[in-house]
Amino acid sequence: MKLIKKILLLHSFLLMSYAGFAQKQNFDAVFFTMPKGWQQQQGEGGLQLSVMDNKTGFYAIAVMTKANVSGASANENFSNDWLRLVKGSIQVNDEPSLQQPSKQNGWTVISGSANYTDGANKGTATLLTATGGGQAVSVVLMTNTKAYEKELLALLNSLELAKAPQTSTAAATPVAKGGTGKTAIVGLWCDNTLETTGSYVNGFPQYTAGYMRKEYAFYPDGTYLFRNKQWQTLMKDILFVYETGTYSVSGNQLTLTPKQGKGGWWAKGQSTKVWGNPVKTADYKLEKATYVFEIKYFSGSKDYCLILKMGGPTEREGNSISHQYEVSYKLMEGNKSIIDNPPGFKTGFENKQLPQ
Repeated sequence: MKLIKKILLLHSFLLMSYAGFAQKQNFDAVFFTMPKGWQQQQGEGGLQLSVMDNKTGFYAIAVMTKANVSGASANENFSNDWLRLVKGSIQVNDEPSLQQPSKQNGWTVISGSANYTDGANKGTATLLTATGGGQAVSVVLMTNTKAYEKELLALLNSLELAKAPQTSTAAATPVAKGGTGKTAIVGLWCDNTLETTGSYVNGFPQYTAGYMRKEYAFYPDGTYLFRNKQWQTLMKDILFVYETGTYSVSGNQLTLTPKQGKGGWWAKGQSTKVWGNPVKTADYKLEKATYVFEIKYFSGSKDYCLILKMGGPTEREGNSISHQYEVSYKLMEGNKSIIDNPPGFKTGFENKQLPQ
């Protein structure tokens, strides 16, 4: 379709001011001008702009995501969002036709387009992904007609990005000999991943009630507590794992030496917050591991994140992580945990306190 070429030709002009348009709106890091007559709908993870002719079934859709924390490269972020936002919601016929990356306001922008099939009609999908300041944000455009070509091009011309946030890395000092002393990693760090159905509606992931939660509590005395709770809709029971031990920091390397721990399965209760009876123990092995780590501060979200990198899958992190073997944990304000122990279960760390 000619629309692909026109969209890609605009790549060098994207995310820059465009005179003569109405006052811009913004959603998170993205500024835009709303096309006249379009509808706007905000969801948990993004904003959708759309227009549709109910008689013909022709439509045009633009979806803007929130800026999310990401340690991946610009190419990786584009590839991940192409799979998640585009191929996850429509039948794409070809690989995206890519433009050379451009730099805009501290972001690296990659764009690409491809045709897709929508019943008897064919459409065009375009993805723009911006990576900068340890974050990534995307804009998806989809249409199955030329009727809204002018509105789409005007919307593309109006796009701007806020200045990419500045990231700073907090320095970590080694734990003093004898297991005492305070380091930058002291605190409660959590990863809360919500379960999805694997399908998307207009670019938005469809969530279930399930979740996968992991957390590390690093104490000033050089000990740690790791907990993992998984409540997934396709799993009959709840998985809970805990591990305690000691940690040491040397430069940018974090070594965990477990002392005790185990995993188990519990029956589900009447809601995701209710535990049933214990069912059986889980196969969980204690494993000493060394991570390359860094602590980043994201000024946009005002979050500290602990980034752990490893050479391969570990018993604690599991196999369901990215091919870079990298995981991220957010520092919890006030050391508020999002994981609860099964009824009557004790880790031995219940009375330990973290500094505020």
